[in-house]
Amino acid sequence: MKLPSSAHTSRPWRIHEIAGDFQLEDVWALPTPGGPDDLARLVAQFAQGPSQTSGISAPAYRILFAVRWKLGALLGWDKPGDGVGGRVRSLRERLPADLAEGPQGPDLQALPFTSVYQTHDEWAAEMGNKTVHGIMHIGWVPDGRGGHRGQMAVLVKPNGLLGLVYMAAIKPFRYLGVYPALIKAIGRQWQENAAARDAA
Repeated sequence: MKLPSSAHTSRPWRIHEIAGDFQLEDVWALPTPGGPDDLARLVAQFAQGPSQTSGISAPAYRILFAVRWKLGALLGWDKPGDGVGGRVRSLRERLPADLAEGPQGPDLQALPFTSVYQTHDEWAAEMGNKTVHGIMHIGWVPDGRGGHRGQMAVLVKPNGLLGLVYMAAIKPFRYLGVYPALIKAIGRQWQENAAARDAA
């Protein structure tokens, strides 16, 4: 479920002090019910990537990403020199001492994101290419019913006019094909993992 921006901006996340020059694009509730200490499980799930059964099977999602990677290859958007540590400096260089010395969190296997930091209730990972420097922020929040769940925010810093045009062009596709399929897959895998833990 898409949430208002205030669901992210009103919380005392550490990301606010690190990424104040990034734009908040989207905030989504994740179907990942759990207890107060379950963020680490969700982070591990992101790091492992989708399972065989919970993977994103929506045709629109797969087509959109195939087109995106093809365009990126043709137009040179994803060259290593344009990513984090190349065109853009890593957010880890901005971290205050307590976060820099704390857990960084795992890198993702299936997506081009690198972890920045992880705390008890939030995790941030970054990516960069010729169009944007992006952050995926995962928070762990009360669900209003006595439990907790994940919350995903996407923050971006577009790279000039190219980045602005790119973000505007992909916006309808994100809402129609990418996010719905991604969030359903996250929920399916969370349920699978919970069932496997219960059976063990």
